[in-house]
Amino acid sequence: MSKTAATAFLDPENESYLSATSAWEIGIKYALGRLALPGKPEVYIRQIRKTSGIETLPADEESALYAARLPKLHADPFDRMLVAQAIVHGMVILTPDEAIAQYGVREHFLIEG
Repeated sequence: MSKTAATAFLDPENESYLSATSAWEIGIKYALGRLALPGKPEVYIRQIRKTSGIETLPADEESALYAARLPKLHADPFDRMLVAQAIVHGMVILTPDEAIAQYGVREHFLIEG
């Protein structure tokens, strides 16, 4: 994690969220055998969220409709939904994915380049 991202994440003044969209993607990748986790996603994700003080960000209708209008600058529909949620809810995304910057969303990179 970059120093900037870590500082933002660890700052007690900032709220941290895990989108239900990310949990969905993690569950799918785990079920397909493309993501190794130390436990089942339904247990592991909740455990990590609780111990890290991360709230759930539900998938909402406004973000879903906004995501459908985004240009296809990024091929991953999960990532487009995360971009839409960040824009609709005025949030910052912590991500290693530089393609997300094409949308003009506020972001901090997890990995310094």
